[in-house]
Amino acid sequence: MQNRIHGKYFSFTLATTAAAAVAFAIVSACSGQQAKAKPNMVFKEAPKAGVVAKIAGEEVTEEQLIGDEKLEFLDLRKREYELKMNQLNKLMTEKLIGAEAKKANMPLEEFINKKVAGGDIKISDAEYKKFVAEKHIPESQLNPQVKERIITYLQGLKKQDMVQAYIGKLTKSAPVEVYFSKPKLQVNVDPGNGPFFGGKDAKVTIVEFSDFQCPFCSRAAETVNQLKKKYGNKIKLVFRHFPLPMHREARPASEASMCVNEQGTDKFWKFHDIVFKNMDKLDNASLEKYAKDSGADVKKFQECFNAKKYAAQVQSDMEYGEKIGVRSTPTFFINGQLISGAVPIEQFSEVIDEELAAAK
Repeated sequence: MQNRIHGKYFSFTLATTAAAAVAFAIVSACSGQQAKAKPNMVFKEAPKAGVVAKIAGEEVTEEQLIGDEKLEFLDLRKREYELKMNQLNKLMTEKLIGAEAKKANMPLEEFINKKVAGGDIKISDAEYKKFVAEKHIPESQLNPQVKERIITYLQGLKKQDMVQAYIGKLTKSAPVEVYFSKPKLQVNVDPGNGPFFGGKDAKVTIVEFSDFQCPFCSRAAETVNQLKKKYGNKIKLVFRHFPLPMHREARPASEASMCVNEQGTDKFWKFHDIVFKNMDKLDNASLEKYAKDSGADVKKFQECFNAKKYAAQVQSDMEYGEKIGVRSTPTFFINGQLISGAVPIEQFSEVIDEELAAAK
């Protein structure tokens, strides 16, 4: 799963697409080939809400148009929303803080640096080490230049937080009105009979599709443990398998995890954590060792694993994931709302807290 930088990634994508379109036009113009016939389409206002086209006299709804590509469309709309929010924050800074800077007879950036940020922004050693640990940056890569870039990045984040807090004060009695909303798509996700943590009848169900050989899933596993500690029985967190084709040892690891789960869900979660911390060693002998370290009976594990007892269930999870639009790992659904990738716990909490509040 590729991590994206909000805004910049989207702009780059648009620029790349535009450049490709121009290049294609030039090639076509120079080829001497005649233009191929295309479908005859007329673009006009929709006859009613929710209708996007009419083929052979039959109306096509937006739901029909999207079909099985719901998650791709949602991802696109989320990126559009994030770009709009980035631009809105920029405009709020220019207009609201800009007005304060004008009163102080100072350029905007100088006002922000002196009055909002309060001069030089300090990054503590603890903050630096926490970032390095969270991003899993190898010690061998931490030369002075890399360290300087990390500190500059953290200073930028802290400055951004200070700007947001300052705008918060300026808008406390006069809120900014926003006429576009965060995209939300409910996907009816079956939790299946996979291993789960939390309350059986919890108001919030989180279904995770994961791969034991995926580095981003390993990072997400840390967030999963944070969620378990924070919410306990308020959530039901279900693990479903989605080993990717390029990860040859992921499927055997999934099957092994279910053999461990057969001996107790608590043992499954121990096995889950051990595997994600040892992703470079997932051969059969290592899986057997991890099962033992998880507290499983080795003989029973061997019989189950060698018989490939849970191969069909792992395959079923994969097929179901593909059916509902899962394309990468990790993919989470919180009461049907999509969260994709190894994102911070704050993004999970935002959705979970909303769902818990709505359930009261």
